[in-house]
Order: sequence, then C-alpha cells, then structure tokens
Amino acid sequence: MVVSAVLIVIIFMLPKGVVENDDPLTSTEVKPADSIAQKVDVHASAPKQVVENIAHLRTQIETGTDKEKNAIFADSLANLYLIAGKFDSAAWFAEEASKFFNTTESWIKAGDNYYQAFTFATDQAKQTRLAGKAQEIYKQVLDKNPKDLDVKTKLAMTYISSPNPMQGIMLLREVIAADPKNELALFNMGMLSIQSGQHDKAVERLEELVKVNPNHTQGQLLLGIALMNTGDKKRAKEQFEKVKQLDKDPSVQATVDSYLKDLK
Repeated sequence: MVVSAVLIVIIFMLPKGVVENDDPLTSTEVKPADSIAQKVDVHASAPKQVVENIAHLRTQIETGTDKEKNAIFADSLANLYLIAGKFDSAAWFAEEASKFFNTTESWIKAGDNYYQAFTFATDQAKQTRLAGKAQEIYKQVLDKNPKDLDVKTKLAMTYISSPNPMQGIMLLREVIAADPKNELALFNMGMLSIQSGQHDKAVERLEELVKVNPNHTQGQLLLGIALMNTGDKKRAKEQFEKVKQLDKDPSVQATVDSYLKDLK
C-alpha cells in the first residue's frame, strides 16, 4: 500500500477532540459531483488520452438513449474521473451506473467513490453533502449485508465530523468487537487516536494492525508518528526506518525523512 503526504495532511487537518472514555474523534468532508451537463473539467495533470476519453464518453451518454449502454458509459466515466483526480464526478457517474446495474458491487463502488470525494474535500458544506451521499449508499448496502465490516467502517468515518460523532465511534467499536483484526477499523482508530492526542492508545491500535499485516505501510508510518508523540524516539526512529524499507516511493521517503530529521 503506497503512502503519500496526503495521509499526513489529512491527519493534521482533522479537528481535535477528546472522546469520553478511551476513544477518539476526527472529521471528514464532502464535495458535490458535477452535473452531467457541465463541461469536462479535469486536473491539468490528467493524461491527454484520459481527457479525450472523458469528452468522448460524455458526448455518447448525453446523446444516447439505450439505458444499458449509458450505464456502461457512466461506469467507464467513473473510472476515468478517478484517474483524473475528480472524485466527486467519479462518484456521480458511479451512482448513475449503479442505478441500472443495481448490484451490491456497483453500489459499494458508488459509495466508495463518494467516500473518497468526501475524504479529499476541503469545503465544509461539500464535505457534509458528500458524507451524506456515502452514508445513504452504505446504509443501503448494509441493509442487505450487515456483516460487511469494511463498509461499516467507512460509514463510521463519515459520522465523525457530524453533530453526533460518537455514532461513528460506536460503529468502529462494533466492527472491532466483531473482528479484532479488521485492518481498516484498526487503522482508522489509530489515526483518530493520534488526532485526539491519545498517543498511547494509538500505539496499541497500530501495533495490533501491523501484527495483522506487517506490510501495511500506512499503519507502519502512523505507528512511527504515534511513538514519536509518546516521546519514545528510539522506537520511533526504528519504525520510520522500517517504513523506508517497505516503500521506496519518493513521497514516502521524503515524508519519513522529515520525521527522522525531527527526531535528531
């Protein structure tokens, strides 16, 4: 799993809060998908071929009348918008496709796209809207399959910045109670513990995570941060060095080096 500096930004952008007893709080956000009638607007860094394919498929879907073909086009557009970094648009088209296919897999894809858009949004109103869309779809999935713990974990994270953040914490507790080795739940609880200043608790959660999956690079990195925040510089340094061995991505190396520098 590749780590990027975005992970660190997300951690420290989360509003701080202390939860009663021993569990943490965090925040998330939402961004509305663009209308099908809007012009193609992708990040400048998107490959030219991706931009051209988006333009072509949008023309096809806007002029086509065959519902199945349009659903296929919408699904393809969702994938292309993900590549382009337009997560809200990806979510909108994924939802359109799922309305036709109506499978558990298609709805999870739509929910995940809204969740990703929510995660990267920076405007509070957009965060709230996208979180609401993700919640709506995830609840629909869980109504049919209450045992999908990853969906339940992501649903929990959409509640953290809501007026009732404890609803999210309670859902995360339920997931870990049902599956103490659930990687996604352990990771998020560790991240939230760091944000709320409960660093010993974060170490506990993240140590359990890396026992379950030693190659979980993000978890290994967060464990290093948690150890550093407890004042255990020796273990933190060892942990960061381990991350450097796990992932040679330049952004990961730069992020870890910045923490190692702080430990000197």
